[in-house]
Amino acid sequence: MTAETHQPRILLGIAYRVAAMACMACLSALVKWTGSRGVPVFEIIFFRNLFAFAPLAFYIARTTGFGVLKTDRLGGHALRSVVGLTGMVCGFSAVQRLPLTEATALQFTSPLFMTALSAMLLSEKVGRHRWAAVLTGFVGVLIMARPVPGEMNVTGVALGILSALGAAGAMVAIRQIADTERGATIVFYFTLGGVLMGAAGSLFHWVTPDPLTLAALVLGGLIGGVGQLFLTEALRQAPIGVIAPFDYTQLVWASFIGLFVWGEFPSLFTLVGAVIVAASGVYILHRELRRFRRPA
Repeated sequence: MTAETHQPRILLGIAYRVAAMACMACLSALVKWTGSRGVPVFEIIFFRNLFAFAPLAFYIARTTGFGVLKTDRLGGHALRSVVGLTGMVCGFSAVQRLPLTEATALQFTSPLFMTALSAMLLSEKVGRHRWAAVLTGFVGVLIMARPVPGEMNVTGVALGILSALGAAGAMVAIRQIADTERGATIVFYFTLGGVLMGAAGSLFHWVTPDPLTLAALVLGGLIGGVGQLFLTEALRQAPIGVIAPFDYTQLVWASFIGLFVWGEFPSLFTLVGAVIVAASGVYILHRELRRFRRPA
């Protein structure tokens, strides 16, 4: 690839990543809104994954073909889905209990957990620089959480942190199957697992939505599916080290949506803590990339 063609592809990758973050912020807002209309979390998960199949099927048909769905590692996909969907349940619950900006900022702790889990579960060597970044990141979490009696939403913050832990665990599970499984395969079985989990959970509590709420649920599924595809395309166009820092633009989108829809002003604690967590995450990414480049 020449330098003339490389730069436009990198810019396209960045654009896809920013668009994906906008989709994820919109999805979180729709989760928060439909939850306020009385729709249970498992029902939201059911719609989010069911209608995500539409853009996903279109993408697979246009790129890899449906032969990509053949797999010999259903157990690995099941583990990734259970861990990731547990995180999704916690994340959707956190969004309904916290301001949108704060719930989004707590999700940024995922790289911190991923570093710790990689050391414990995959026996990866984690140096003192990355451990220092992890500890610094958790200081940012404490600033965001404001552990002062009467000021901390204990349930919301706990669910937000568990959501990030679930996302980190899902990424570790993906590492264990990524040597044989394509991205489209992993996304398909995760989405299928979400439909099954959402349907099973909805058996115990189903609320028939009114037409407007139903439209929001369907839109959430479509936006979530499109956002997932944008993430995939971003990785096809540009290196992870270039595009990953743009994940933090989700906080900007969430801040605008929270302000204009619910009149939520991000607190100074949330913003300061989010900056510390984001800086820690970017530094961890920098050290990861240096570690993988060193043998070359």
